[in-house]
Amino acid sequence: MIAAFLTGFMLGFSLILAIGAQNAFVLRQGILGHHVFYVALFCAIADIILIFIGVTGISFFFNTITEQTSNWLFRVSALWVAGYGFLRLHAVFKKEINIKLESTSSKTLLSTLSIAAVLTFGNPHVYLDTMVLIGSISQQFSGDHRIAFALGASLASFVFFFSLAYGAKLLIPVMQSPNSWRILDFLIAVIMFIISIKLAYAGNWL
Repeated sequence: MIAAFLTGFMLGFSLILAIGAQNAFVLRQGILGHHVFYVALFCAIADIILIFIGVTGISFFFNTITEQTSNWLFRVSALWVAGYGFLRLHAVFKKEINIKLESTSSKTLLSTLSIAAVLTFGNPHVYLDTMVLIGSISQQFSGDHRIAFALGASLASFVFFFSLAYGAKLLIPVMQSPNSWRILDFLIAVIMFIISIKLAYAGNWL
């Protein structure tokens, strides 16, 4: 069960680490000190809801298909995760890597959370990562192990968003260094490749 939990945690953390519009917004709110707790909580809860929808939804889907089809879904997921790994590995060799913060400013809690909602649910990748990818990968586990996997992925969202929001002022100087991003991207790529191999085994591909 611990292995399932750690797999979920590492996968969830790896998928969410890439700096995008949502993460940049959380960073900016942390730097400015505007509604930091609520922004981090909103983003984490949104992720958790989508993760559990993915895990339960894909589970229902799996109950209606054959074992052979299940294997192919594992194989597609393995290729998908490996693709993420190669993208992060490619990023290691980029010449310039930096954090770009949006200039959008918001002072009220409602307007701040509205922006967070748009940046979260308006990004198609969030559905692919949480509902499809994490949901599919969860199928290599069963019973309590699948729940542990989902909890691990959910905890990764909480840890990431609260660390990003409250550690923003400390992270900015460090992560402005291209070498820091290259090391981070390399570690993410390694994790993705390990998970991809496990999925290939689950799909009887290896």
